[in-house]
Amino acid sequence: MALSIADFNGMVADDGPAMYRLAYRLVGDRHEAEDIVQETFRSAWKSRNLFHEDGNARAWLAAILRRRVFDHYRQPRPPALLADDHLLETGRPADDPFREEMTDEMQNALSRLPAELKETLTLVVVAELTHQQAAEMLGVPLGTVLSRVSRARIRLREFLAPTTESAERTRNNINTTK
Repeated sequence: MALSIADFNGMVADDGPAMYRLAYRLVGDRHEAEDIVQETFRSAWKSRNLFHEDGNARAWLAAILRRRVFDHYRQPRPPALLADDHLLETGRPADDPFREEMTDEMQNALSRLPAELKETLTLVVVAELTHQQAAEMLGVPLGTVLSRVSRARIRLREFLAPTTESAERTRNNINTTK
């Protein structure tokens, strides 16, 4: 039985934020993530007759979003900036990259992970899929997902530890000079 408009709207309201976080973590750009989420929900609506009521809506949407991310990476990239062009600085500084989910520091650390670790971690942590759902989506054993998530978390801590320690030192220096 196809999803009703009310069920679909509920899915958008309930799962939209998690789908955005997943898209953002996979592509690293807020605007592109918004476009991917829109495409995900457009595709979900078009294929609403394939959704099984006893299935997990978030896992179904994450699978669609994953395909939209693959499509995104297949598209031609815009030309690179010329040497005399300047980037507009729009990054947000953060005192503690573990406290704030959408920091530039966290996105930079995620971009340094190997693709299979990044994808597995984002499916489990950001999209909030179970390890089993992620294993089924990726076509790998459950143990592989558990291992990848563990290794990804260790690497993120290693990448972010200097930033966190530096921020802590700065806070301590400010507190001692008051």
